[in-house]
Amino acid sequence: MKKLLVFTFVVITGLFNSINAQEVDFGLKAGLNIANFSGGDADRNSLLGLHFGGFAEIGLSDKFSLQPELLYSFQGSEAEDVVKIKVDYLTIPLMAKYYLSEKFSLEAGPQIGFLLNEKAEFNDSDLPDAETDASSFDFGLNIGAAYSISSDVFAEVRYNYGITTVAENPDIKNSVFQISLGYKF
Repeated sequence: MKKLLVFTFVVITGLFNSINAQEVDFGLKAGLNIANFSGGDADRNSLLGLHFGGFAEIGLSDKFSLQPELLYSFQGSEAEDVVKIKVDYLTIPLMAKYYLSEKFSLEAGPQIGFLLNEKAEFNDSDLPDAETDASSFDFGLNIGAAYSISSDVFAEVRYNYGITTVAENPDIKNSVFQISLGYKF
C-alpha cells in the first residue's frame, strides 16, 4: 500500500510540475459522507462518515477546468440493524468542471478507490468485529456542483455511483452523497 501511495504522489507531482503554476489552484477539502450500498436484497440504512484530502484545479479556459483529487473517504452501510459494514478508501476522483457563472460550477468525472480498511461491526455486543470480503478496488462515476463563497472558500455537493461491486455476494455497489467545504491556497 505504501508503494501505491508513493507512486500516486509522484505521478500527481509530475503532472503539476508540467503545468504553468498561474493556471493551477491547490487546496484542501473536507466534508460529510452519507454512504450506503445499492443492489442485493438486504434492507440497508445509510452510514455517516467523513472525507478529507487535497486537490488541484487546473484551469483550461475561463469556463472549463480539471480537478484531480486525493481523498480519504469513510464509507459503508448498516444492514437490517444487525451489522455495520465500514469500508475506508483512498479515492482519486478526476472531475471535469464547467463554470455556469464566476461562482457556480457543475462537475462530473470518474473516480477510482483503493480499499484501506474494512470492518463488520455487529450490533450484538456478544459477536466480535470481523473483516468483510470487500474488493480492494472500487470504480465509480461522480456528478456534482460547487459554489464559490469567496475567492478562497467553496462549498460542494457530489454524488458517487459505484460501478464495480463492493463484494461479489451479494452484488452490492457503493452509493455516496458528499457535502464538502474547501479552501484554495
